Amino acid sequence: MSTLLLKNATLLVTMDDERRRISDGGLFVRDNVIEAVGPTAELPATADRVLNAGGMIVLPGLVNTHHHLYQTLTRAVPAAQDAVLFDWLKTLYPIWAGMDGEAIYVSAQLGLAELLLSGATTVSDHLYIYPHDARIDDEIRAAQELGVRFHPCRGSMSRGESQGGLPPDRVVEDEEFILRDTRRVIETYHDANPYAMVRIVVAPCSPFSVTEDLMRESVKLARAYGVHLHTHLAETKDEEGFCLETSGKRPVAYAESLGWLGDDVWFAHGVHLNAEEIRRMAETRTGVAHCPGSNMRLGSGIAPIREYLDAGVPVGLAVDGSASNDSSHLLGEARLALLLQRVRDNPAGFTAEEALWLATRGGAEVLGRDDIGVLAPGMAADFIGLRLNTLGYAGGAVHDPLAATVFCQPQNVELSVINGRAVVEEGQLLTVDLPPLIEQHNRIARRLVRGV
Repeated sequence: MSTLLLKNATLLVTMDDERRRISDGGLFVRDNVIEAVGPTAELPATADRVLNAGGMIVLPGLVNTHHHLYQTLTRAVPAAQDAVLFDWLKTLYPIWAGMDGEAIYVSAQLGLAELLLSGATTVSDHLYIYPHDARIDDEIRAAQELGVRFHPCRGSMSRGESQGGLPPDRVVEDEEFILRDTRRVIETYHDANPYAMVRIVVAPCSPFSVTEDLMRESVKLARAYGVHLHTHLAETKDEEGFCLETSGKRPVAYAESLGWLGDDVWFAHGVHLNAEEIRRMAETRTGVAHCPGSNMRLGSGIAPIREYLDAGVPVGLAVDGSASNDSSHLLGEARLALLLQRVRDNPAGFTAEEALWLATRGGAEVLGRDDIGVLAPGMAADFIGLRLNTLGYAGGAVHDPLAATVFCQPQNVELSVINGRAVVEEGQLLTVDLPPLIEQHNRIARRLVRGV
């Protein structure tokens, strides 16, 4: 059994129930599990590997609860720069239809690298389009190679334009095949054990891209295997109108009529919900992935996060798709979450610690994990360190290091350890060579968008 000692952190933030912050803190790891947390002087003096976190703030690894990694290929596409959601989708669907397995794999590598450097150690990705030979296996392979804890969502679209849906018919799949392939993916990759590195999620894309039958069958399938469920809901007013027009129900009532509420379900966005819907979400412990950057980028609105938290709705943080955010920086997303709630509520209505709570404990709860998001004995050894003596933190970290990570310019991590393994050291990602990856990714992006 191997051991690891992290010591001398300027500040170690546990995110435990007591919300302890430990000066000159550290932790001791055996294999992939934290064995002790506390002041450096109270920890074992030696280990097989010793990491000196002097000058750093150490946090639990951040949890990204919703993403579309393939969209890194279509960031800042001119035709979609100023579009709202439905027009944005209609512009990009034909481009995404040109992807293949290589495009999915390479874009996943690049997006995950960006997330890792921003502090994410656990990532959930929603892949719902499978042109040519693309499979969700492609991005699972990328995640395994980079060393990130991964919750891939086997997404799907089955309701094309000819059936009243939004996506073109050529990018939807047959529902029997969707369910059969989802079973295959669960049986091949899902790990229900503690500290699992891969857990599969069943994830029809949205109410406007799948049928009610697929939504119901997805619930049956997921609960038969004991896996979680995920979809988009209440992102825009257009979606609310779609639900009312097609079902006569508001988004949460529509979801509930199909069996889509419960502590094994989380929705992306949840921007346009009323007080009764929030109450019902809280009662059923149905979660939300808050995507502030994407909601701003597409003009979708500001999710009522203060109301969610006060009611008891589980809320995690997410960067969402890289073509609706054009970035995959999770600490940057925490900053946006802080600022947006203050604009929506009041200047003191949402704190830096709450923003980080969403990115750690909140995200863990949304994904159904009780082994990540906290630095405490028995938890997975997922943690990050940020260098405090930087230009972006100057004049902030000396006053309040925790607040500086959210209020100040978002930084990349100095250190990231996932499942007891260092994947970032001295600010460098160890598990992939970035320059050739960026070159390959850009070559695929040019081919997709420009045909060259």
